Amino acid sequence: MLAWRIVGLTLVCGLWALSVNEAQAAEPLKLLIVDGQNNHNWQAMTPLMKGDLEKTGRFKVDVVTSPPAKAEPAAWDAFRPDFAKYDVVLSNYNGQLWPEPVRKSLEAYIVGGGGLVIVHAANNAFPEWPEWNKMIGLGWRDNKFGERVILDDQGALSRILKGDGPGAGHGPQHEYPVEVRDAEHPVMKGMPKLWMHADDELYHGQRGPAENMHILGTAFSSKDKGGTGAHEPMIWWIPYGKGRVFTTVLGHTGGNDLVAIRCVGFITVVARGSEWAATGKVTLPIPADFPTADKVSLVPDAK
Repeated sequence: MLAWRIVGLTLVCGLWALSVNEAQAAEPLKLLIVDGQNNHNWQAMTPLMKGDLEKTGRFKVDVVTSPPAKAEPAAWDAFRPDFAKYDVVLSNYNGQLWPEPVRKSLEAYIVGGGGLVIVHAANNAFPEWPEWNKMIGLGWRDNKFGERVILDDQGALSRILKGDGPGAGHGPQHEYPVEVRDAEHPVMKGMPKLWMHADDELYHGQRGPAENMHILGTAFSSKDKGGTGAHEPMIWWIPYGKGRVFTTVLGHTGGNDLVAIRCVGFITVVARGSEWAATGKVTLPIPADFPTADKVSLVPDAK
């Protein structure tokens, strides 16, 4: 009997090891970062995000850079990202409107099941692109653009009508706690209910259609910090066709100020959000040095 138990245990252990090896041997997800124009330091931000994503072992990352502002039409004619080659696209872009073929290509890609990740100022882009506004739900717009979504202290959601209350803005940068609002969502599962995010802008008053919006994380916008006195969305997702659009407005970079994107919380949200947008599942773990309710956590290379 003991021999059979040993054989059974060996078999189970062998199957477990095989499954782990298969997972490790799985093809990395192909991720495309789009940058090239932004009112933030995209030149520093993109390489750091690329490195952080590739360190997980889950992604192979390519970068496509748009022509600069006021480039000649021929340069834009050559800008044709092949979204269909990728499992997920991450936008680090906030600039002039992409050519129509690029816009239509991205729409078709997400409708067909592709994933899109929006980071910080990328949600400021393209107010004149209706489908983009549907994808992101809320963007950096004035109060006449669309509705605003907030939560109260009890977690009840309110929709503020177009024209009422503030438009998009933020107070001075500061550390603030992010509150997990959907602890069962694969991206957020295992995170502390509250975790301190590093010195960053706290966006408030975002506006848009906010249709089918699933809020995953919020932050309290304190009036003492130039805010609204409401819990503002920081992390959310929206279905678009068969695809998923994942947004986090964390991640300000200005000049050499990169501390917000060296926050372990930010890095984890972007990596897990990218995996989920691509596959609908999350295998990446919450790191042991993830921020706590009262302590920011920065990666060793943080400046």
